Formats: sequence, C-alpha cells, structure tokens
Amino acid sequence: MTTTTPKLITARRGLNYRPQSPRNIANRMLTILASLFALICVAPLLLVLGYVVIKGFENLSVTLFSLLPEPPPSDGGGIRNAIFGTFVVTLIAMGIAVPVGVGGGIYLAEYSRSGAFSKFIRFGTNVLSGVPSIIAGVFIYSTVVYTKVLFGSNFSAMAGGMALSILMVPTVIKTTDEGLKLVPDDLRRASMGVGASRFVTVTRVTLPAALTPIATGIVLAVARAAGETAPLLFTALFTYFEWDGIFSPIASMSVLIYNFSLMPSNPHNELAWAASFVLVVLILGLNLLSRWLARLAAR
Repeated sequence: MTTTTPKLITARRGLNYRPQSPRNIANRMLTILASLFALICVAPLLLVLGYVVIKGFENLSVTLFSLLPEPPPSDGGGIRNAIFGTFVVTLIAMGIAVPVGVGGGIYLAEYSRSGAFSKFIRFGTNVLSGVPSIIAGVFIYSTVVYTKVLFGSNFSAMAGGMALSILMVPTVIKTTDEGLKLVPDDLRRASMGVGASRFVTVTRVTLPAALTPIATGIVLAVARAAGETAPLLFTALFTYFEWDGIFSPIASMSVLIYNFSLMPSNPHNELAWAASFVLVVLILGLNLLSRWLARLAAR
C-alpha cells in the first residue's frame, strides 16, 4: 500500500481546473470578446455575399449569357458582351503587367545588390499598391484616351487594359520577388558551379522552382483587376454592342453593374444583380485558385 505525501496532494489539487478562478473567468470573457470581434469582422462579408447571392441567383437564366444588354426602355437583355469584355480587358492587362512585374521581381531578387535603385523600386511598388484605382484610370485617360495616342482611338479596350495593368504590377513584382527569395541559394551555387551563367540559372533553375508562388501572385493580381470599375469608366467606357476590336470601347461586367444599378428600370436593376453574382463567383474562384496554388507551393 502506497502513501501519498501532503506536498504531492497539494500539487495534484493545484492542477485541477477551477471554473470560478478569477484567471479562468477572465480567460472565458476574453475568449467571448475575441470571438465577438471576429464575428463582427466577418459579418459584413457574409451579409454582402449573401445578399448578392440571393438577389443575383434568382435572376440567372440562359438568356443572361446569350443576349446583349439593351438600353431602356427594353427589358434589359443579357450580359454576353460584358462577360467577354471582362476577359478581354483582363487578358490585355495580364499581357502588360506579367512581363513587367515578373521582370521587376527577377531584378530585385537576382540582380540588385540592395542599392539605392532597388530600394527606390521597392518603395515605389509599395506606394503604387496603395494608390486608389481611380487614379490609374485618370492617368491613362489624360495620357492615352484624351491624346488619342493609340492610332487615333480614345476609349478602348487597350486603354482599359493599360489602366488595370498599373494595378496589377505591384502585386506581381512583390510575389515574384518573395517567391525567388524562397529558392535555396544552394541551387544557384550548384548551377553556377557547373558553368551556367546567371541568365541560364535564372531561366532554367530559379524561375521554375518559384513558378507556383509567382503564379499565385498573378492570380491574385487578376482577381483584383477583374472587379475594378473606376479605371474602366475613364478608359474602356461601355457599349451595348459586340466587341469591335481592342481600339474601340468595350463592355465589362463591373461597368455594366454600375450603369444598370443607377437606371430607374427594374429589369435593368435585376440584370445588374445577376451580373454582380457572376462577377462575385468569378473573383471568388480566382481567390480559391490562388489559395490552392499557395498550398501547392507550401508542399
């Protein structure tokens, strides 16, 4: 038969959970308070998404994706050209922003020596990432649209893509820079040790190794640009007709939502809700794709 010493009994009692302890009461109160704040942070997102889904889903139909939008006093039509225009403008923005952003990130990660110029680029990238999107639209309007420098055209899909590319470049530069920094230096030393030049090392070793985080940044940049309205109001404008080339005005879902939501016609308001639902699903899908690529990179 074993005996338990008084000190051991006291230690065991001290390990017991006491709900009425001031420390445990304070812990429960702070946990409830933190959960309440977290709910307050998430509630606006859930309310907005829920309302868009309810209002937009009930207006979905086959004709929504097959018809062109119609001006008042018609019944609204569809958003076929707006969907196509959103993809066109986004692809133009990608064609401009991806080479510039990836090239800038490669320079910062592989070629710069933390000098004044590289610090200036990083500072400018941080500033540009916080610039309101309407500033990019006004800039392209004053330099491209107003001057008609693009083969005499004013409002055009090309101008809209240029405005969106300004918003995409900072994200692509940052993710490329950080993605290349995650590549182990041993790979660079091994490549150069067998006689490869720095250019070959970057193109054949470091870039393929950092491809997943770079792709994640590109997808995030596209998700941000696809939902912008203000830059396209000043550059791509809007049209009710089919696309007539990159140097002519083009429809987009964000501008369609803005225009139709202000109309007194109820069919056009319903069309704006349906387009909002489609745009939210598109952006949500791009964000989920970026998270999947980030998890793939973490492996």
